[in-house]
Amino acid sequence: MAKESGVIRALVADDQAVVRTGFVNLLSTQEDIEVVGEAEDGVQAVRVAAETRPDLALLDIRMPHKNGIEAAREILAGSGGTTKVLMLTTFGLDEYVYDALAAGAGGFLLKDATFPELLHAVRVVAAGNALLSPEITKRVIGEFVHARASRLPVHSVGELTAREAEVLALIARGLSNAEIAGRLTITDHTVKTHINRLFAKLELRDRAQAVIAAYELGLVRVGGGAG
Repeated sequence: MAKESGVIRALVADDQAVVRTGFVNLLSTQEDIEVVGEAEDGVQAVRVAAETRPDLALLDIRMPHKNGIEAAREILAGSGGTTKVLMLTTFGLDEYVYDALAAGAGGFLLKDATFPELLHAVRVVAAGNALLSPEITKRVIGEFVHARASRLPVHSVGELTAREAEVLALIARGLSNAEIAGRLTITDHTVKTHINRLFAKLELRDRAQAVIAAYELGLVRVGGGAG
């Protein structure tokens, strides 16, 4: 999470110098974002993250020596989760996107994202929230969950109450806490209580993992419908 000053300290890692420089220059135009490090491969990203302790690491999924997913795991472990991770990807890397979310990344950003989309993604993930694009993330997770062995074999829907399962399904559809409260006609506090309980039962770390769990437990089908 950002420091008390409100400034998000960011690390940008991409092996393509033009892309990396472009992101650095764009982020540097913002008063609430400070780029504290750059890296051209995964090994360097892990080292720079350990040295600078950024609030957010913006990592390209495909990098030499150590890919972004491996780097994300090490950065998250080394920081105890205080450094958040936002992955950079393209439409052609769907499988890697799933792996990145499963590894603990807070979300992903397409390399051709607009400037406003970049800033929004950085601020959302740095704040500790998951960036879940309903039209992309759900499709990606849905496709690869059903193509692989389950990542959550020790859990079942039966561990959740009917309302908890309903809340989990709505999280997977991209709804915010406020939207879930409105949909179910309950208070925000009640929504948070349900989320805390289902996270504890399924041993989930964040909303990104919750989306994965909803698909793996069959609460949501590929295409966005309820299970």
